[in-house]
Amino acid sequence: MAEAERIIGTPDISGAAGAEPGKSDGNAAASGDRSGADGAAPSERPRGRRRIAVLFTVAVLAYALDLISKMIVVAKLEHHDSIEIIGDWLKFEAIRNAGAAFGFGEAFTIIFTVIAAAVIVVIARLARKLYSVPWAIALGLLLGGALGNLTDRIFRSPGVFEGAVVDFIAPKHFAVFNLADSAIVCGGILIVLLSFRGLDPDGTVHKD
Repeated sequence: MAEAERIIGTPDISGAAGAEPGKSDGNAAASGDRSGADGAAPSERPRGRRRIAVLFTVAVLAYALDLISKMIVVAKLEHHDSIEIIGDWLKFEAIRNAGAAFGFGEAFTIIFTVIAAAVIVVIARLARKLYSVPWAIALGLLLGGALGNLTDRIFRSPGVFEGAVVDFIAPKHFAVFNLADSAIVCGGILIVLLSFRGLDPDGTVHKD
């Protein structure tokens, strides 16, 4: 029996056991390489999804408030006298604006429509790299405001992509505007402040 075992040879159990950890280490290294190739670590991807959720939540709220306010204005205020909120300093007065925010550029309605659509596309693409809550709020305000005015331009008279936007907030000595305009302006101001602070949409901070 001993002679047969000598001829056939017994497997080197210790060597085989020692080889397995090395193989496992190689697999782990390969797995690490694949994780690095995928870009963000698994713990970062849920964080990015939360920021996207903030963006679209803010956008939906801004859009809904703008849409509801315009429906009320068209139903209750249009073709009626203005309503004084703070004396002559602030009134609600329904007007139709074929131009950009605050009544500028009424001869370029289609151009403003195209610009609004382009802004929406850019924000949607940028959302994939978003890891900053302040940026998510700012872009959400821009998105909601752009969608609000774009809805007017598509569905209101005089025609598709030429529709007049409903404005109703009328401060004294200032142009009449709506909640969508306010959301766009607030989002733009927030972006400027974030840029001055050096905060990028991906969450990194840089200093010039």
